[in-house]
Amino acid sequence: MIIEPGMTAFVTGAGSGIGRGMALALARRGVQVGVCDIRESDAAETVRQIELAGGKAMAVGVDVSVHSSVETAVQTVERAFGEIAISCNNAGISLHGVPLHEISAGDWEWVIGVNIQGVIHGIQALVPRMLATQRPAHVVNTASIGGFQVNPNFLTAAYSMTKYAVVALSEGLHNELQGTQVGVSILAPAAVDTRIHLSERSRPDRLGGATVRPQNHFMGDLLKGSMSPDAVGDRVVEAIEARDLYIFTHPQTRPWLDRRHAAISAAFDKAERLAAMRAGHTHE
Repeated sequence: MIIEPGMTAFVTGAGSGIGRGMALALARRGVQVGVCDIRESDAAETVRQIELAGGKAMAVGVDVSVHSSVETAVQTVERAFGEIAISCNNAGISLHGVPLHEISAGDWEWVIGVNIQGVIHGIQALVPRMLATQRPAHVVNTASIGGFQVNPNFLTAAYSMTKYAVVALSEGLHNELQGTQVGVSILAPAAVDTRIHLSERSRPDRLGGATVRPQNHFMGDLLKGSMSPDAVGDRVVEAIEARDLYIFTHPQTRPWLDRRHAAISAAFDKAERLAAMRAGHTHE
């Protein structure tokens, strides 16, 4: 897909971090951007930066965990800018530092609602529209390197669980859209200098409202000085045009996946040995 000036993009979680990086990168290519975020003031700041650079954007408040909120946001962007050719389902929250058995029911609802349902709602709202236009379009779903392995050094299993789901959703969507003009990419970064460790400030009122989760805040020090969101945004633009399914941004994390794959391969080796032993006993 060639990104052309005048196209329209819909980017969630675009008030900061990777979402802002993608919005700015797309705007630099002449794309009109619907900058969507649950924090409208943050979305407005992203729009301000785009407009200062000569781009065109609008801020839209959205709670991606609510289907009707996403649908309304899509309609708002369409009315302003026309049909949407690029959908970046990027909004996400962290839920680190707490053992799985200690996570509250409300926090489970929150992390699943944003990280999984948010992507589903974006797919539901935009893929049918993209198919109907019969023109080139692209969906980028933000997962994480945590969607391919669970880091043993931190309590991040709840987050990784949701990101594994994003990977499976996206691979399935990619398979289903073969033969159409709609491409799919899975964005899987590692450490990016964002404020995701402050996710709890955006928790909606129906789930308890804004709060402080000190357990998350160790990530702030880890992320400081890491890859910039702008660099991730530029990589995403390249990947859209290349129709890359997987977008990895940190090649140094490859050994993490290699270790996981080696453990899986070893388990298959064991299964083969046991199957061979059982077959041998059967023939005796």
